[in-house]
Amino acid sequence: MFLEPQFSDKRRGWIEVICGSMFSGKTEELIRRLKRAIIANQKVEIFKPVVDTRYDNKKVVSHNKNAIHSTPIIHSRQLLDIPRDIEVVGVDEAQFFDNRLPYYCQKLALRGVRVIVAGLDMDFRGRPFGPVPAMLAVAEYITKVNAICQRCGSLATHSYRFSGEGETVVLGEKDHYEPRCRRCYHLGADA
Repeated sequence: MFLEPQFSDKRRGWIEVICGSMFSGKTEELIRRLKRAIIANQKVEIFKPVVDTRYDNKKVVSHNKNAIHSTPIIHSRQLLDIPRDIEVVGVDEAQFFDNRLPYYCQKLALRGVRVIVAGLDMDFRGRPFGPVPAMLAVAEYITKVNAICQRCGSLATHSYRFSGEGETVVLGEKDHYEPRCRRCYHLGADA
């Protein structure tokens, strides 16, 4: 995919991706980075998919109840609607966005924006999830965070769904999912 350069004279943009399983601290790390940018008096915009209403309709909220105001959007192209003076853009729950997310994030980075994206890298089947793998390919910085396996205490890299839904996207918390290591994930209900 070819991008038209729209370079900023003042600053250079880049893309950071925070990925991992459910309950690994992705959103917590995203909020931490965004709050530090705000403390540094940088102009920040934060987005989340409109479908994510688990904790709040407008705020990005971590499992630990840490929160920051955001704008819910339907399509990733809406990221480009930010004012030109925005320096940092945060995107939570990237796996729920359309596959054009990497394209629009790259356009922002070419404008000189620091783009920080957080999302699940694998779905409950252990397969690459939504646009996150493509985001990993175009990012300058990648942080993979791990949860703790609820079965054995090892590092968890998978989101195990113990409810019976077959759809890829099922919003839920500990009522539907638990973090598991590779071994316990593959053992399934027997773990």
